[in-house]
Amino acid sequence: MTRTTAARAARLDQVCASAVDVAYEGITEVEPSDIGDHLGAIAEGDRLVTHLFECQLAGYRGWRWAVTVTRVPRSRQVTVCETFLLPGPDAMLAPSWLPWQERLKPGDLGVGDLLPTQPDDDRLAPGYLLSDDPAVEETAWEFGLGRVRVMSREGRIETAQRWYDGDHGPEAPISVGAPRSARCGTCGFYLPLAGALRQAFGVCGNFYAPDDGRAVSADHGCGAHSETMLEAAETPVEELPTIYDDSEVEAIAVSRALGSVETAEPAEPYGHG
Repeated sequence: MTRTTAARAARLDQVCASAVDVAYEGITEVEPSDIGDHLGAIAEGDRLVTHLFECQLAGYRGWRWAVTVTRVPRSRQVTVCETFLLPGPDAMLAPSWLPWQERLKPGDLGVGDLLPTQPDDDRLAPGYLLSDDPAVEETAWEFGLGRVRVMSREGRIETAQRWYDGDHGPEAPISVGAPRSARCGTCGFYLPLAGALRQAFGVCGNFYAPDDGRAVSADHGCGAHSETMLEAAETPVEELPTIYDDSEVEAIAVSRALGSVETAEPAEPYGHG
């Protein structure tokens, strides 16, 4: 027969709880100005109490100095066990630690860097397994010659969603600003992918397009669509009003003033010789 006993809550020892000064003197690692007001005491066990003080250190907003004190039975002398810092409810904390694989972002891999793939990566499957992607099955059974691993269904779905939601999908700013009829799936420069992704994605082959050489969704678009034509509007040319009228000639008599021509000079012929 077994009997379950509920854990008894620790009782706050009044002698240890009253030793605020002893706990305060136990904080020796910093200046007195770095220690704030007493925030209370917490019972940790029989004759074991932790005192909390505000921390005034720069960069430790919301943290608390914690000093644990105790005493031996039937003694009123309190001694310090340990001193440490604890974060409070509104303490400023560092972000949770993440493995390096989860911290990587697109574009972090530089020249000369190596990014090993985990053996249990869900995005990949052994190349000898049957796949639901026809393009994968073409090489899946090339014993000794095919790829060791191929992209799994989960990997293709994740990739398709990332491409579709990114800068090469229908909601990209350049796609939203393009005419609704200028979609990549109807463009002559659109090169469809092989396999299961063929229905939704292709590669842009337009040298002048911003997505040249990149995978784009079929409903992505831009202003460099192959069927984008600029029709010149026929604007009638307005006839300008006549500035001057040369239809009438007014004859003006010209006489040479006396002395303007030497009398010894021969007469000037009319016209060109």
